[in-house]
Amino acid sequence: MISIIVPIYNASNYLTVCIESLLHQTEQNLQIIIVDDGSKDDSLTIAQTYALQDKRIEVYERPHAGQSAARNYGLQHAKGEYIAFLDADDALLPDWCEKHLNAITNVDYVQSGYTRIGENLRTEKLPYFFFQFTVPWGRLYRREAIENLHFAEGYIYEDVLFSADLWLSGATYSMIHYTGYLYTQNPNSTTAKPHPEAQQRVLKALKKKARNASLKGKLIIYYTYVRLKLYFIRSGSQ
Repeated sequence: MISIIVPIYNASNYLTVCIESLLHQTEQNLQIIIVDDGSKDDSLTIAQTYALQDKRIEVYERPHAGQSAARNYGLQHAKGEYIAFLDADDALLPDWCEKHLNAITNVDYVQSGYTRIGENLRTEKLPYFFFQFTVPWGRLYRREAIENLHFAEGYIYEDVLFSADLWLSGATYSMIHYTGYLYTQNPNSTTAKPHPEAQQRVLKALKKKARNASLKGKLIIYYTYVRLKLYFIRSGSQ
C-alpha cells in the first residue's frame, strides 16, 4: 500500500483536482492522508466530503502550524509500505503511483520529474542527478528509508533540509524518465514571494548539516547550497 500525504492550507481552488487525481490512479491500493493545517477557506469541507465518498481518504484537522508540521503529522498516520507526498495545489497523472511502484525494486526511493503548469506555460523537467531536485514530492519512498527523518518545523524552504537529510542517510535511489507530477505555479504559495530572513536561515542550516558529513555528503550539500543561493539571487530576493 502507498500512503500519500497531502497537507492543505487554503487550497480550495486546487483541492478538487488534486484529490480527483488520486482517486483515478491505476494503482488503487492507497491510503490518502489529508492534513488540514487550519485552513480558513472551504478546503476542510471539500476534503471531508470526499472522505465520505471513499474510505481510502483520511482527513485530519490541526491548528495552523505550517506545512512541515502537517507533513510530520501525516507521517505519524501513514500505514503503507511506501510513502509519497503531494501538495494540495498539484496533481498526478493516473499512472504515477503504478510507474513508481514498479520501479522501486531494490532501492530506497524512486525519483522522477515533473511538468510545471502555469498561465500559458507547460514545461517538463527531468532530474539528471538524484540531488538536482530538493523537493520531497515527485518521489516514492520505502517507509523504512524515511521513518527516522522529519521535516524541520518553523522553516520556509524546509523541503531542501528534508532532502539533505535523505541524501546524508545514504538512501539508495533510482530515477525514471517520467514527468507525471503536475506542479502548479501558485502565486499565493508561501515561496512565491521572497523571504530574505528565511532564506538566510535555511542556508545556515544547510552549512551546519555539512560540517559532520562525509566528503561525498559535503560535496552534495555545498552543491545544493550554491544552487539554492543562486536561485535566491535570481529571484531578486538577495
